[in-house]
Amino acid sequence: MKLKPTLAVAAAVFAMSAVNVLAADPVKVEYWSNSLSPKFDSTMKDITAKFNKSQTGIQAVWVDVPWDAFQPKVVAAVASGNVPGLVNLPKPWMDQFAQQKMLVPITKQVASFKNVYTSGALEDVTYNGEIYGLPWYQVTAVLFYNKALLAKAGVKEAPQTFADLLKTARLVKEKTGVAGFAPKLNDGFAGWFLYEGLPVVQNGKAVFNSPAHVKMVEDFKKAYADGVFPKDVFKMQFEDQIAAFGSQKIAMFGEGAHALKRTQTDSPKVYAQTGVAGFPEAKGKTPFGGFLFLWSVPKGYKNVDAAVKLGQYLTNDENQLAFAKASATFPSTNKALDDAYFKAGASSKDPIEQATGVAAAAIKTSRTLTISGLPDEAAMNKKMNDELEAAITGQKPVKKALDEAVAFWNSKFSGK
Repeated sequence: MKLKPTLAVAAAVFAMSAVNVLAADPVKVEYWSNSLSPKFDSTMKDITAKFNKSQTGIQAVWVDVPWDAFQPKVVAAVASGNVPGLVNLPKPWMDQFAQQKMLVPITKQVASFKNVYTSGALEDVTYNGEIYGLPWYQVTAVLFYNKALLAKAGVKEAPQTFADLLKTARLVKEKTGVAGFAPKLNDGFAGWFLYEGLPVVQNGKAVFNSPAHVKMVEDFKKAYADGVFPKDVFKMQFEDQIAAFGSQKIAMFGEGAHALKRTQTDSPKVYAQTGVAGFPEAKGKTPFGGFLFLWSVPKGYKNVDAAVKLGQYLTNDENQLAFAKASATFPSTNKALDDAYFKAGASSKDPIEQATGVAAAAIKTSRTLTISGLPDEAAMNKKMNDELEAAITGQKPVKKALDEAVAFWNSKFSGK
């Protein structure tokens, strides 16, 4: 029995409609954040809901993974081929995963909008010339200083360069007897080399024993020997620095704006005389203490364009600003950093509010100063840190310490 023409047309239309319904099923893009739940559930659920409401072809599914489980979970997902569309990584992990070819380069996908991000953030998400991430939230250090101690030393302005900072710290020590500056050394020295614009690894070899590297370490050694740095500087953790500043045992230190909250409570007199400035740039053309989180696409994900579209939404000006306000961090887009929320702090007389405004301006060039993707990262960093501590504290000649650390690194690079 043959269908009548009208019935045949109706059947064809119905069949095509069914195909279109199937074709219209949205692409689900699961994205894994890193240890944000439950504190930021409201913010992340709101952003996810708004994205899904704005889309017809893509549906975002938010999953939060605890910090300790994150790397193993990503590695297992890539190995199995069952990967999410986006993973939330700190810069060092991005480098490591990119080196291991566990991420998809997205240089072409972001070409049309990459300039919304700061120059420092774009450098952070670039590895071997390819972009592997969409910059998200970040932090950087500002310089906190005791105005009364600097005034006693005859210093009227905050240091503008790192050389000025060391000079100011020495004047404070000479005139007041107080250690002038507590550099962050418990996390290692590689970041300080990068801050000074000195390479750590080139062409697959460690190179941090050049005359320029030796000179920099010699400067730190002299400052330590003369009491310009506190004697326990290698043991000072976050809380130790804040306590030392609050008790006027150090005159200057670099940290995020949140660091002063304890000073405000425990040492109100010191808080009242605290000055805030951008952390001086050295030859590396970046403040010290930057750290970026980003969104990357894992290897094996089939809908890269959809994942990048979600990543672009998560990291647009509006959503970056919303997350920054909720988390007391900073966006990585130029426009969001120029928002009145941050600018208001720059003219405030309150040190914490001022620090927020100062950091928002300085963070545009801020980079994450770390070396990642090493063949035996823990052992290599420990060797560098041990040798540098021995050199700075006068237990070993600087050149010998650097030579031994470089030799150890290069033995690891050669597979020994």
